[in-house]
Amino acid sequence: MRYLAIDYGLKRTGLAVCDRSETIASPLTVIEGHNHEQLINRIIQVLRDENIEAIVLGLPYNMDDTEGPQAKVVYKFAELLRQHIDIPIHFQDERLSTFEAQQRIAPAEYTRKKKKKRLDAIAAAQILETFLEQKKKQ
Repeated sequence: MRYLAIDYGLKRTGLAVCDRSETIASPLTVIEGHNHEQLINRIIQVLRDENIEAIVLGLPYNMDDTEGPQAKVVYKFAELLRQHIDIPIHFQDERLSTFEAQQRIAPAEYTRKKKKKRLDAIAAAQILETFLEQKKKQ
């Protein structure tokens, strides 16, 4: 199954996809801005272009296993997205995904600006990897 992971943010939203065998999660792109209509249109285009069958949406949790304050924002975005698509949306704990993405990108010889642009897509790939690992264990 092909999944699209979304690391939703108020300033930037990272996207990542996996291969059909659910083995490799790859950063795809970062969408700048907070215009929901444009963001949803870009996501719909990615769904078509990449033959995506389900979405994995990062859900912010606190370190004590409670949902973070941004979780409500993510749930609202998911409801908005559901009005435009008819594929399943799964939620995945995104705790530490940005930290792990920073660790991955640190050795790369990108400028700070380029690292910042790629970071959310790498975080989305991390979210997707975690989701796929947990799915295999079930």
